[in-house]
Amino acid sequence: VRRIDFVLSYIDDKDDQRKQERRRVYESNLQKVGLELETEDKTESEDGKTYFVKIHAPWEVLATYADVLKIKVPFKVNDIPDNSEIPMNWLSTPFRLPGHIMNPEPDYFTAPFNKSKSDFFLIEDKETFFPPSTRNRIVYYILARCPYFKDECGDRDKKGIKRLLNNGTYTAAFPLHDSRYWTKSKDPNCESERFSLYKYWAKFFCFFKEQPLNLVRKYYGEKIGIYFAWLGFYTEMLFFAAVVGTICFVYGFLTYDDNEWSKEICSEEIGGNIVMCPLCDQKCTYWRLNITCNSSWQSHLFDNVATVFFAIFMGIWVTLFLEFWKRRQARLEYEWDLVDFEEEQQQLQLRPEYETKCTNRKLNRITQEMEPYLPITSKCARICLSGATVLLWISLIIACIIGVIAYRLAVYASFASIMKNNTATNLDVVAPYVTPQLATSVTASCINFVIIMILNLLYERVAIKITDMEIPKTHVEYENKLTVKMFLFQFVNYYSSCFYVAFFKGKFVGYPGNYTYMFGSSKLRNEECEPGGCLIELTTQLVIVMTGKQVWGNIQEALVPWLMNWWGSRKARSHPESLYSRWEQDYDLQGFGQLGLFYEYLEMVIQFGFITLFVASFPLAPLLALINNIIEVRVDAWKLTTQFRRPVAAKAHSIGAWEEILGGMAVLSVVTNAFIVAFTSDMIPRLVYMYAYRTHDELNMKGYINNSLSVFNISHLFKNLQEIKIRDVLLLCRYRDYRYPPDDKKRYEHNMQFWHILAAKLAFIIIMEHVVFMVKFFVAWMIPDVPSDVRARVKRERYLVQEYLHNYEVEKLKIQLSQNSNSDCTYKILYTVCQPESFLMF
Repeated sequence: VRRIDFVLSYIDDKDDQRKQERRRVYESNLQKVGLELETEDKTESEDGKTYFVKIHAPWEVLATYADVLKIKVPFKVNDIPDNSEIPMNWLSTPFRLPGHIMNPEPDYFTAPFNKSKSDFFLIEDKETFFPPSTRNRIVYYILARCPYFKDECGDRDKKGIKRLLNNGTYTAAFPLHDSRYWTKSKDPNCESERFSLYKYWAKFFCFFKEQPLNLVRKYYGEKIGIYFAWLGFYTEMLFFAAVVGTICFVYGFLTYDDNEWSKEICSEEIGGNIVMCPLCDQKCTYWRLNITCNSSWQSHLFDNVATVFFAIFMGIWVTLFLEFWKRRQARLEYEWDLVDFEEEQQQLQLRPEYETKCTNRKLNRITQEMEPYLPITSKCARICLSGATVLLWISLIIACIIGVIAYRLAVYASFASIMKNNTATNLDVVAPYVTPQLATSVTASCINFVIIMILNLLYERVAIKITDMEIPKTHVEYENKLTVKMFLFQFVNYYSSCFYVAFFKGKFVGYPGNYTYMFGSSKLRNEECEPGGCLIELTTQLVIVMTGKQVWGNIQEALVPWLMNWWGSRKARSHPESLYSRWEQDYDLQGFGQLGLFYEYLEMVIQFGFITLFVASFPLAPLLALINNIIEVRVDAWKLTTQFRRPVAAKAHSIGAWEEILGGMAVLSVVTNAFIVAFTSDMIPRLVYMYAYRTHDELNMKGYINNSLSVFNISHLFKNLQEIKIRDVLLLCRYRDYRYPPDDKKRYEHNMQFWHILAAKLAFIIIMEHVVFMVKFFVAWMIPDVPSDVRARVKRERYLVQEYLHNYEVEKLKIQLSQNSNSDCTYKILYTVCQPESFLMF
């Protein structure tokens, strides 16, 4: 008979009188506001214990709060012709969806609703004028602010459905889905938009189809719609990065046989005769260079000339992605009536927690009304405590990373001791392919990934607690504060190990006889890179952490809700809908939560960091991200449509603080990739050798390996030659560095080639950064944030809104005046109203 706009559920505990009293007072206050309530007895529920309170918002309540919230509603069909045409539009035919799915409602001119001027708007049917998403948003606004105390009690903190859910008075509060997802509703008046979303959007085999964003926005609200618009756009842009990255990888594969330095390492005459100094002090022994043959070949797949090109390309790609997204976002703002939303959001949508906890009041100079505020002393104290907590947890992460580094240093010697005898039967198969460095890198990466996951679970709760403690004023401010805290933590958590491998490992080692040790006098000697460089280890670290996070995230997102729903509704899901009511079906689903989208954004932004900050070490990272995101779009759509209760609709005009974070990461990515190419890759030392230090006439890399390894005289470690003969028959060993030989008067000091290479590295960083930043700023300047046609349409709509409102007021006043019997007063007032200066008043 009446639309169910919201449902509350509870289990009645006869022994808890306080909960019964809270519910009685709360529901009584809801009815005083004008909401209509109807309670389903527990005997009608599947478990025989749960009550369901169905809430209906009549027209008067909807109109009143639509006026308060300044909700935009249609007043005229949009008559601006859309002249935008897509070139070769026929190519997109296989990717299109039906028109009624892509555009489920006509395009209108809209204006903020005014209850006193309701006849100005296009109201054909009051029951359907406000869509279900707007209705549940209005009802939730009331539920979040309705008190559950009697007027004489005066306890202002007892307010809102959120507190009632936290203290167990109610078990759930949610708007209803309009049908089962696999079949349409039997009621012909019901929209069955959930079924359409599942059929055309949530099925995985629709992965090549466009997303019905207008239908998503209509059903779930603008906030969820803008997320899927951003995720879809990000995935489309990843396609171009993935193609270029794959081409760079293929180039490395095709030039496999031209890799002179790997041939020298693998050669028995060169690599087999070069004896390397031990990589640890006690259990490690001298080793032949050719045992790193396989890792050298693998390193060439990612460490080649194409790496430099791809690093520069990704710096420009990031700028294009952000600039084109701003244009796409501006278009959505216009199409979804979000153009002047920020001011409305900040002024009108105060968090209920802020209103209840801030007992002080001050005059708002704009609205001239008394509003709650948090004293500056209390605010500063809360921010300082919050900042100290964040720093404490970041320090904990750094301590864990140092622990992993200590693990690497400690177990390397063990792996070296186990693997030094390659003739052992149980190592015959893996010995040629697994070096101690690789075994240490893989196990340390896996341990680091486990630590990352554990710390994430712990910190999420801490971040929410300290953000609640700060008492943010609005929902936008709350999410922005939580976003900054979580991102800082995740940034350090996920990327610190990659930063260590890229910029610290092998850089502060020293040389034989004068090695640098971790923690000063400890026995843990700082790690060295293989002769092929640290880039392959950075690639390993990136692949394990990035792939592991994506696989684990998809399993967690899809499998966990499905298992919980399967178990919770195992008895009732075989019942017909007449016995298994819509509110019970939705009650058995998982709650999406206020921060549901927050975790989705966080997951994608962390992935964005992997494919931008360290992409020079792994050109296939965008391809892996593209494959993951194609799955991610459909997994998110599937779980939202089938496994979660319908979220409360919310407005958002942008992706919020994430946009600033993405911009900051885009700038940082240029710096990190420049340093990776310069200091982690061997690209610069090879070029310096080829153009300045080669010992033959041909422009190639022959002799590079011998040139890149310094010589150490073992006798300098011992007091006399007898000790050397007892220890080993060798007199010389090689190590990775550019130092003078032992017979030079500057022995073991850095030679001129070292300083030439360092100067070339610094010059490369400066040139690459300046080139990329110049292109970035030029591209950003060339591409306006708002398309010209959107800017013109916004101005045109504002003009028409003013014109129609003016004409409406004039016509209304004429009708009133024509009914007035006092003709002299009538003409005087009419003349005043029609003057030009009164236009602004209307």
